[in-house]
Amino acid sequence: MSKATLAELEAVSAVARCGGFRAAARELAVSSSALSHAIAELENRLDVRLFNRTTRSVALTEAGERFVAEIAPALAAIDSALENMGESSTEISGLLRINTFRAASQMLLPLFLDYMRRHPHVELEIATEEALVDVLGQGFDAGIRFGDTVPPDMIAVPITSTMRAVVVGAPAYFAGRDRPAVPADLMRHRCIRGRMPTGKLYRWGFEKRSQAVLIDAPGPLTLDESGLILEAALEGAGLAYVPEPSVTEHISSGRLESVLEDWTPPYPGLSLYFAGRRHIPARLRALIDLIREQGHALD
Repeated sequence: MSKATLAELEAVSAVARCGGFRAAARELAVSSSALSHAIAELENRLDVRLFNRTTRSVALTEAGERFVAEIAPALAAIDSALENMGESSTEISGLLRINTFRAASQMLLPLFLDYMRRHPHVELEIATEEALVDVLGQGFDAGIRFGDTVPPDMIAVPITSTMRAVVVGAPAYFAGRDRPAVPADLMRHRCIRGRMPTGKLYRWGFEKRSQAVLIDAPGPLTLDESGLILEAALEGAGLAYVPEPSVTEHISSGRLESVLEDWTPPYPGLSLYFAGRRHIPARLRALIDLIREQGHALD
């Protein structure tokens, strides 16, 4: 009988852990069809069925449960050996690719620069795009998004605590205009509208004393990139609805002024997320450790 390869054992373990081929394939960075084919070949060689498959679910057979339980200690030992080898290296090196959106990259630039100072042999690549992408499929080590948008099959590490959006405008915009006191007042203002990657216009959300309001902000200018929305607000083009950390310095300097502050509720902050691989590259682990060390210093 042919022996099983380490890749095949990792595949069986991943499918059992993730509860399906699709999630396991994302974790292992392979296609679902290739993963299913590899396990089917292993089952044929072993002459035993490890998984019961239906169109809606994948579950271990009794034999599969025994098999996974028996190989788990060996896989754990191999992972431990790999981690120990990584930790024994004097320098962390290699390419670390992170996908995020522009506003987050600007907000987290001090974190990235601190990381580079600590690990000068690492090449750090930050790719920004507004749309949520398949980080594994696109060759990234991790992504950074708001916590409520992180894919459920990913491991998330919080970077910031809860955040909130604020409505801001330049002093030049407010000159000669009444400031909005309640969200409905926005209907008489020029708002800089944002278009989401889905193509839909972003609705401005407000809440006060359990009263929730969604506003289809009116305005002649629509942009699909958060950095451009901020730049337009700084130029006095209208009111913008943006994450508070991205405008803190502008508010402090007087370049922007905020309104409706008692109407803006908090939402989940930024998180680093990555696939639940059994072995995390040392360069990614170092970034995770730095995030945890700094706690909410980046809020």
